[in-house]
Amino acid sequence: MSDAAQPTAAEVRAAAEAVKTALDRHLAAVERRSGEDDPAVFEAFNQLAAAAEVYDELLYDRYDEVTPFEIPGAEDALPPYTGPEEPNALSVLIRRDYAVAEPQRLLAHAERIEAAEGDDGSPASGTVHGALGLLFGEFEPDEIASRHKEFGLEEGDSTLWVTAAEEPAEPGEWLEAPFEQVDPQQVVCRFDVSAVFDDEIDDVDDEDEEDDADGDDLEDELDSDLDEDEDLEPLDADRR
Repeated sequence: MSDAAQPTAAEVRAAAEAVKTALDRHLAAVERRSGEDDPAVFEAFNQLAAAAEVYDELLYDRYDEVTPFEIPGAEDALPPYTGPEEPNALSVLIRRDYAVAEPQRLLAHAERIEAAEGDDGSPASGTVHGALGLLFGEFEPDEIASRHKEFGLEEGDSTLWVTAAEEPAEPGEWLEAPFEQVDPQQVVCRFDVSAVFDDEIDDVDDEDEEDDADGDDLEDELDSDLDEDEDLEPLDADRR
């Protein structure tokens, strides 16, 4: 960023004051909360996140510094649930990503499926997309998830959303676009699995190991100093 485009010190100070104000509002909303999903708390949370993000950006642009905390943005959290208290229907939305890590293993499984079915026509197992069609036509998605390595697949991110509704959908109503009409405020619960979470845990473990190593080095230095001091003669009583 050029010097002309840098924020002024006054702008950074104003952003810091906005964070303080947002903190006070968030605490007040929490203290007055009317329930677990109080919309006032949710709104105050979003305002605090937005103010913190602005301050962090201005602080970095002006002083090349960052804040020591991170507040997830509104896009990282679900809005408060506003669906029926006693749902009469629910939908389970699942997405699981895979990479075709070993195509030959996948093709070999597809050939066995085709042979067991006695299909004498053109073999669909000769292509990867044909093999995938055979695999998912033969096994349930949950079984494929538990045996993905056996089928030559590598597991990626996955997510499961449970949404509530007053009444079940009409037959065939959403089949053409199953995920387009999801209302985030109807989501009862959500479960995400991602390698990103594992990386974050590994980063924390690495930092802990570095801290332990630093501590061990300090102990070694202290022990070494003590060993050197053992050669010193004790002071007599008159010199103490």
